[in-house]
Amino acid sequence: MEVKKDILWRVYLCFIGIVVLSVMILGKAVVIQKLQGEHWRSMGDSMHQKIVEINADRGTIFSEDGQMLSTSLPQFDIYMDFKADGLRDKGGKVYNTYIDSFAIAMAGYFKDKTAKEYRAEFDKAYAKGNRYYSLKKKISFEDYKALREFPLIRLGKNKSGIVVEQTSKRIAPFGLLANRTIGLSREYVNSDGKVKKMNVGLEMSYDSLLNGRSGQRLVRYASGGAVPVQGFEVEPEDGRDIYTTLDINMQDVAETALLRMLQSIHAEYGTAIVMETKTGKIKAIANLGRNGEDTTYWENDNYALRVTEPGSTIKIVSFLASLDKGNVKPGDLFEVGSTGRMQVGPRPITDAHRMPKPVLTIEECIAHSSNVGMGRVAMKAFGKEPTEFKEYLDKYHLTKKSPIDLSAIPRPSVAPLEASHGGLMNLVTMAFGYAIQVSPMQLLTLYNAIGNNGVMVSPYLVNSIRNNGVVVKQMQPKVLEQQICKPATLEAAKKALELVITEGSGKGVFKDMPFLVAGKTGTAQVADRGIGYANRIYQASFAGYFPANNPQYSCIVVIRTKAGSGLYYGGQLAAPVFREIATKIYSMYVDRKTPKMYEGAADSTSYFYAGHAAGIKSVLGFLDMKYVDSLQQNNWATMYATNYKRILQTNVVKDNLMPNVRGMGLRDAIRLLEDMGLRVNAKGSGKVAVQSIQPGAPFRKGQSIVLSLA
Repeated sequence: MEVKKDILWRVYLCFIGIVVLSVMILGKAVVIQKLQGEHWRSMGDSMHQKIVEINADRGTIFSEDGQMLSTSLPQFDIYMDFKADGLRDKGGKVYNTYIDSFAIAMAGYFKDKTAKEYRAEFDKAYAKGNRYYSLKKKISFEDYKALREFPLIRLGKNKSGIVVEQTSKRIAPFGLLANRTIGLSREYVNSDGKVKKMNVGLEMSYDSLLNGRSGQRLVRYASGGAVPVQGFEVEPEDGRDIYTTLDINMQDVAETALLRMLQSIHAEYGTAIVMETKTGKIKAIANLGRNGEDTTYWENDNYALRVTEPGSTIKIVSFLASLDKGNVKPGDLFEVGSTGRMQVGPRPITDAHRMPKPVLTIEECIAHSSNVGMGRVAMKAFGKEPTEFKEYLDKYHLTKKSPIDLSAIPRPSVAPLEASHGGLMNLVTMAFGYAIQVSPMQLLTLYNAIGNNGVMVSPYLVNSIRNNGVVVKQMQPKVLEQQICKPATLEAAKKALELVITEGSGKGVFKDMPFLVAGKTGTAQVADRGIGYANRIYQASFAGYFPANNPQYSCIVVIRTKAGSGLYYGGQLAAPVFREIATKIYSMYVDRKTPKMYEGAADSTSYFYAGHAAGIKSVLGFLDMKYVDSLQQNNWATMYATNYKRILQTNVVKDNLMPNVRGMGLRDAIRLLEDMGLRVNAKGSGKVAVQSIQPGAPFRKGQSIVLSLA
């Protein structure tokens, strides 16, 4: 009996324990569900759902006349959700019906796997219920359009399970032209596994504007990957477009002339810059460096902004400063000797060649590039107080970074001019181009000011910022110095720079020029970046403006030679490049602006229209507007104004050659291009401003073309 009680007591005790534990579990479940439910549900969602960024379309960089210099082409990542209801309904009827033909289409188009291999991969992913199976990555818009017509895919995303993510690839349609200045926009994964951007040039300076504003998308993580949740998206805001001051034709001229000279002497690198005199607009900027020991060149650095000892091109600084101070006057004589070497103040100075006579005027010291003469000029003007020379360097903006609208501008370097730090020695050395490091862009800004009647304007590269063709911000020329010197000093400087061409170091190169050039040659031995003067590497340069009687453009050319080069003088290397650039630009832009006697007054309006000929005629007839018909029985036409007359001219359309659709409305452009077998992708609104395939270029049937409207 006692045994029975003992057993029952234990059973009751266990039962009570179980009841208590059950009540506790039930109570906790009620607390979790009713009181803490929202907290735990949100935590569960956070583990299975996440908001990800949707990148905005990066803006396009254009030339001044609207040609694409850097743009983004769409790329597509294609995934499949093999758990989509459309594929699973009715025992997978849709999947089983279309999967074979889909595998055959994939194999036939992409030709990377057989249809059997594709089918096996699809079956495996379907069996696993893979929700984010990677089908294709980084395919072009053309491939994506073809993919959408494949069996299964054309049923739509709900039935096929197709998931599309769009990215973009940055391209430069003109390749090498101004590549470093326009810049790069690339992404890379750093050592921490984070995606970083690597931008240079305008792509870096205007990155925030070009980049736009990212959108957001809610994705849910499943066993097969992340699946976007439909209806939970914030659309991105596309980036702004940048319209530069660059002119593609001038850029081509500058780069071609520079490249030809660099290749002929196997130079290390070179730069050529063309600036519009009145405004400071940079019309061309070529930066070419040699690829290792190779003979090919690429835009691998912005040499236009690299600071170096300039050599004789900076002698104009001593000339301007000395005359402006007043204790040196135009026509003053300076002894240079007949041996090519002379002691000037604390240091001996050597001229590169003997001067034509032992005594030269200050203008002749510039014309014949006498180191001795310019050293004596500086001694006479600033020998008693060398620090005063610094004030003029400040005024000419040679002691501060170039104000050009780019990032990461190197800072110039000037040797100290205080007496306690060898100021007199540095002054004399600086007078002929050493003991100071400035960039070609800074020197060009100074020479441009001389050509611009003493007004120094800031160089700039961006004309305007636009959003879908609408100007958001228009840049204007900026004056840095209203007058860099006295009028008499300016006139003397102009005459000295013209004397360089007519009688001095540039005489041989610029002989028989059809217009007058003004400028200065320069040659410097290089001692920087691990190179010493003993290495005998030289920097040849020429800076000036043209035409000298009414300057329209200024230009600087700088070329760094390799060690032991037989040619290294500025008059041998840089001046011929300057001549070629100036001659071609003059014939293209300056000479044709000159009005001829037979030309009528310029029209007060400027316009250009293009489209279907019958449509244009119909509109003109309806408005009772007269026009000159030069169509020659063609279906496509352009219309523009000349001397108050409307001219209707043939828009030539030939098989397999790209027509010019600029100025057309989108409907006409699509009609013409699709009739020729092209696939059209348009962005923006308005008329066609830019076409990705240039007029006259060959194309193939089915090729894609991007039209930018503005």
